[in-house]
Amino acid sequence: MVRKLIAGNWKMNGLQADLAQVDRVVEGLEGAHAEADIALCAPATLLSEMAKRAAGSRLLLGGQSCHPAGSGAYTGDISAPMLKDAGASYVIVGHSERREAHAERSTYVQEQAYAALDAGLVPIICIGENYNERQRGETNRVNERVLLKSMPYPNNQHESVNFVVAYEPKWAIGTGETPTLDEIKSAHGHLREILIEHQGTVGESIQLLYGGSLKPANAVDILSVDNVNGGLIGGASLKADDFLAIYGATAS
Repeated sequence: MVRKLIAGNWKMNGLQADLAQVDRVVEGLEGAHAEADIALCAPATLLSEMAKRAAGSRLLLGGQSCHPAGSGAYTGDISAPMLKDAGASYVIVGHSERREAHAERSTYVQEQAYAALDAGLVPIICIGENYNERQRGETNRVNERVLLKSMPYPNNQHESVNFVVAYEPKWAIGTGETPTLDEIKSAHGHLREILIEHQGTVGESIQLLYGGSLKPANAVDILSVDNVNGGLIGGASLKADDFLAIYGATAS
């Protein structure tokens, strides 16, 4: 059985006043089940303070992107070692919003993933089809192509690589729409086959997250689907009660 992970993505949201939500998550985890991991991927401006508030708790932290270089003349960018130094354990790479708004191609995402691993972070690699690709029945083909170009060591070149894959159908992100449970099962099953084919036995234990309008109302059903090993949560992670409710669904 693959251990589940519930990861929140605050995106470009959050000021100092919103750190009260982090305090609420930490409090809510006290005495809660420990059958799954939980993380918040925060804006870089809040990461260090979040780390102080989460210290000694089960709440892990992550960044939302990183530059492939460890340091250098890259004004405005954040490196993986910087995120690690600020208290991160994870970093999201290849989110559709970065791929589209910042033209981050899969080869660049793969470089980010290598940089994350070198810094001791676990990269959360995002993939997913758009609406037109879904309508044409190309979900599995698109996911396979993007995953193989984005993930590190795509040909069994590493025996203990540690990364996470997040399947986020682009048309479902922030829209309130979700694929059917059968569609999620099909997509995640295909991704598991790819991971095993290209990562060997390591591919059996890589966490596959679902993201895209995952919320308390549908969490139990989605998190019960075969090969769904957790979720990457957007808007619902901004409110501690909603985020904790989704985490609680992993015990169902």
